[in-house]
Amino acid sequence: MNALDLFRLNGARALVTGASRGIGKAVAKGLADAGCDLAVAARTLPALDGTVRALEDRGRKAIALDGDLAVPGAAADLVDRAVAALGGLDVIVHNAGTLPTAQDGTPLMAPLQHTVQQDWDTVIAINLNATAALCRAAHPHLADSDRASLILMSSAAGLVGTPMMEAYAATKAGQLSLTRSLAVGWARQGIRVNALCPGWTRTDLTAFASETGPLSDWLTSHVPLGRWATADEMVGATLFLASPASSFVTGHALVVDGGLAVPDSGLAGHPKPPSPFAAT
Repeated sequence: MNALDLFRLNGARALVTGASRGIGKAVAKGLADAGCDLAVAARTLPALDGTVRALEDRGRKAIALDGDLAVPGAAADLVDRAVAALGGLDVIVHNAGTLPTAQDGTPLMAPLQHTVQQDWDTVIAINLNATAALCRAAHPHLADSDRASLILMSSAAGLVGTPMMEAYAATKAGQLSLTRSLAVGWARQGIRVNALCPGWTRTDLTAFASETGPLSDWLTSHVPLGRWATADEMVGATLFLASPASSFVTGHALVVDGGLAVPDSGLAGHPKPPSPFAAT
């Protein structure tokens, strides 16, 4: 087999959640380029129009699924509908997630003591509870596949101290623990389970930070590569974990963060501006 063929997924059936924009949309397009037919999910169907067009332009089958993961039962329902549409599942990239948000939808960054319990509960419900529900529902279908790969989109925030984003970071750390446990528990059924941990990546979700000069400068000052990632820079790592190229990799957290989570990377001599949260 040609080495590049190891990254092919011809005929694989994939589900990508949170696929309307950002990392999810980029990953869905990458999987289509590798040969997957896809079910793509978001809260509303119109939000998926651009993704579906991009996948169909690549000559792949594309099914749009709507579902609010904050609603109990929604995650399992997404799996059931994806299986019905595609005839099974071989690859799942669970990318959907959230931060606490204000009434206008703007993500909130505030220390734990300045938040309310509902902020915490919402993030836990979507990022962790729905993840467990999706994995539970997907298990029998992945067990029927001879190339099953489940990828949970965690975050570098689950690897390092992340003040002002405690709920988000806790759920992403929880996803890493779940990844390891499922990888061990499901290995003899041929199901590989891995996590991807992006660092600071320019998406609509992070626009509140990437488009705010002082905050953006402060965040990237902690990244040895010194910049934000793009959503497209998460595609190659995802294809690796989804494809035969990683056939002996399971229980792994693949970190794509420009060096942010490297121990003591903050002591590497890169100048850092004062924290915009110093007075909080």
